[in-house]
Amino acid sequence: MKAFFHSIRLKNFKAYPLVFVKLVVCGLLLSATNLSFALDEGGCLTCHQYPGLVRHEKDGSFTVLHIDEAKYAQSPHGKVDCRKCHTGVVKVPHTGETQVNCNTACHRELKDKQLVKNYPLKDFHKGEQSFITRLDDETACRVCHPLYPHTENKLVRALLNLHTGFMVCDVCHLKKEKFPDFTFDWKDTENADFSGKPFGTYYNPRTQTAHKSAHFLSRIAVYVKNDGERQLTFNPEDTRKAKEFLQKEKSLTDKQRTEGLSYFHRDIAKKEISVACEECHSSHSILDFKQLGFSEKTATNLKSLNIKGLVTKYKTFYFPDLFEN
Repeated sequence: MKAFFHSIRLKNFKAYPLVFVKLVVCGLLLSATNLSFALDEGGCLTCHQYPGLVRHEKDGSFTVLHIDEAKYAQSPHGKVDCRKCHTGVVKVPHTGETQVNCNTACHRELKDKQLVKNYPLKDFHKGEQSFITRLDDETACRVCHPLYPHTENKLVRALLNLHTGFMVCDVCHLKKEKFPDFTFDWKDTENADFSGKPFGTYYNPRTQTAHKSAHFLSRIAVYVKNDGERQLTFNPEDTRKAKEFLQKEKSLTDKQRTEGLSYFHRDIAKKEISVACEECHSSHSILDFKQLGFSEKTATNLKSLNIKGLVTKYKTFYFPDLFEN
């Protein structure tokens, strides 16, 4: 089955009957949470439904990829399936293939073509998107790394960036083998500014329950024991040193710069995507979601997150034409 999806265009695959192909992929897409086939025939919201889905660009800007299904449904184009406009999207990842053709299914008359020819599409979905624009954060990581830090892996960088509003970097990147007594708990609330609808989690220590956030976020963090006292793995001293390092970085020798970076990354590990996903979103999750205050339903959903299999099993996923005539 892995080879079935991995690198073969489904509509040209002869070893499986077309009806079987359609049933298998329909089953995959129908398992996605809050998915509406009436609106999303191509299954785009399997990924794009998540607030905070952001792709960081090399020039320092970022592209927001989240689409709020309800808001889109209420828009003038709410009954138009995504791929009627985004005609070049045939696979994941689809970086560079998202150009829009307004004349494929609509705007075919000459006057309509002229009307949309120079229409600015950059902010077309702006009213349907949610992302964090500012987050109070005292970690040393944020001194050098932007709010949305993942840039390299084209397949999953946006999905990784959405974790900004839910956990600190150490949850994934800490060399946990160096801290045998580490535990996970909520970091104190941080103020956040949003574009669009606020999202994320606020943890109420009095009720010990996790709620949807309005403006203040609580993020899952790693705690360790130090002289019998529980403390966060990051500390104010490292943050201060990171700021000093950044200020004088340009005047440092290559050796000094390497030594400085080694110090700040001494407890940090890069992760394979499959390992990072499986650590949390699986039946053997390192996070006890119920102990962290989530409801049983939410805890179950987080452990069996439907998008995980797509990003961990397939380097390339081709979309079939499920409803072709």
